[in-house]
Amino acid sequence: MPSGGIGGLAVAQGLVIAGSRNATDRFDIFVALDAETGVKRWQVTYLAEGKLDYGNSPRATPLIAGDHVFLFGAFGDLRCVSFETGRLIWERRLGKEYESPRLEWGLTVTPLLIDGLLIAQPGGSRGCLVALDAETGEEVWKTTPGKPGHGAFIPADIGGRRQLIGHDAKSLGGWDVKTGERLWTVVPPVAGDFQVPTPIFIQDDGHGPRLFVTTENNGSRLYGFRANGTINAEPLGTFSRLAPNTHSPVQLGDRIYGIHNGLHCLKLDEGLSPAWRFRDRAFVKYGSLLGMRSSKRLLATMLDCQLILLEDQGDSAKELDRLILRDDGTEMLSHPALVDLHFYLRLGRSIACLKFARPTD
Repeated sequence: MPSGGIGGLAVAQGLVIAGSRNATDRFDIFVALDAETGVKRWQVTYLAEGKLDYGNSPRATPLIAGDHVFLFGAFGDLRCVSFETGRLIWERRLGKEYESPRLEWGLTVTPLLIDGLLIAQPGGSRGCLVALDAETGEEVWKTTPGKPGHGAFIPADIGGRRQLIGHDAKSLGGWDVKTGERLWTVVPPVAGDFQVPTPIFIQDDGHGPRLFVTTENNGSRLYGFRANGTINAEPLGTFSRLAPNTHSPVQLGDRIYGIHNGLHCLKLDEGLSPAWRFRDRAFVKYGSLLGMRSSKRLLATMLDCQLILLEDQGDSAKELDRLILRDDGTEMLSHPALVDLHFYLRLGRSIACLKFARPTD
């Protein structure tokens, strides 16, 4: 990689796509690497000047959709390029067009492609959320002005309407996908959240549709919905001790797993009551989780470049294996990608691929 990056890795159809910066720290660079060999296949470079905390590299994970790739930089530059060649198809300078404010971490929300619309969050004085035609880049709708959150949006079909669910700077909300109309709002009791962790939508499994949300100032909350698709602002359950500022928990069945001063396991069907807590120094700081539904196992990538494999055994967690990838102070800050037993990781300024052995009976 030309320079270190912190955005997640996107992998599909034999390519690994990642964002970074050039040596002078004035240009965004997105590279496509051969997934088997790591050889560079193409590169996209454009001027993107500014100053942010934790460096100026793109935060948003590249979005691969068929023969297009959508690239979003921390200063609001959005590009649609060819998957095969990196050739520019269209571009928008969303930060400038929608007058995004100066942010400590920049614009971080990965665009969401749904029903032919590319949803982005410039969070500016000319619109907080914007929907673009994915083929042309033309604006379809925009919402009222407002500062952005930092976490990804998710789609959900509730009460006969398809919604976008996510955060702006001050609140949690749901928006109609077709029109951008805001359907509901929840303002948490404690202000000042960075709004980074991605919410988890739980389909109706006999308990009605539910939404799990967690943030650093307000902890973890579980919400239900009314028949018309609006949220009930009184939580079904809360758990204050799982309050990550950047980590996004994962769901396996009727349990939620998240990292904050340990690895927590919460019971969805019992109002987020704790099932167990795995205590380990590696889980004090940031980490990413991948869940394996069939085996109730979790693969954790930790800030200090450790991989930890654990198994949920009901009332406790068992560590199955641990691998130290680097022990020189290098950090793993970005989300990994797992494709066909190939595990792609960003180790500081390097991208690595690990190949897992196929399980035997």
